[in-house]
Amino acid sequence: MQKALGSRVHLDDMTNKHAVEFNNYIADLLEFKEVKDLDEYEQHFRTSRLQHCINVSYYSYRIASVIGADPKKSARAGLLHDLFHYDWHKDKTPQLHAFYHPKLALENARKIVHLSSCEEDAILKHMWPLYWGMPSYRESVAVTMADKYAASLEVCYQWGTFFAGKIYKLFAYGNN
Repeated sequence: MQKALGSRVHLDDMTNKHAVEFNNYIADLLEFKEVKDLDEYEQHFRTSRLQHCINVSYYSYRIASVIGADPKKSARAGLLHDLFHYDWHKDKTPQLHAFYHPKLALENARKIVHLSSCEEDAILKHMWPLYWGMPSYRESVAVTMADKYAASLEVCYQWGTFFAGKIYKLFAYGNN
């Protein structure tokens, strides 16, 4: 498995207690074709939806430990929070994407696994404050915070590499 963007913890490092615990919580979900197929969709710039969901899942797990939420439920809801299979950048949806995809992700997650009420709430309300209703559980707060954090990291990372490349080319070619 990859590393969560911005994290120092390699998720394949079975000597790291966080990596081991995190993997134990989500390993079964990563086996579902519906989850694997998220790798085919771009979420933020060049970050795949699967990588985004892993980022959110890992940071939900870590945030949950700090705020007194259940780390397992937070990690699992974080991995499933964007379980939809369309290109939100191009495809038309019956409602605005921010309002449509949480309901669709919840519907898709229910098809593959049993969810607790707090996992359902976390998936449904991860777009707060854009989505109706505040998160009702600490696990929902963890997923919402992790989603904003991960999206920010993904966007800034891509912008940073884009502009760094432009600056490099400007100075590299200017010195010839």
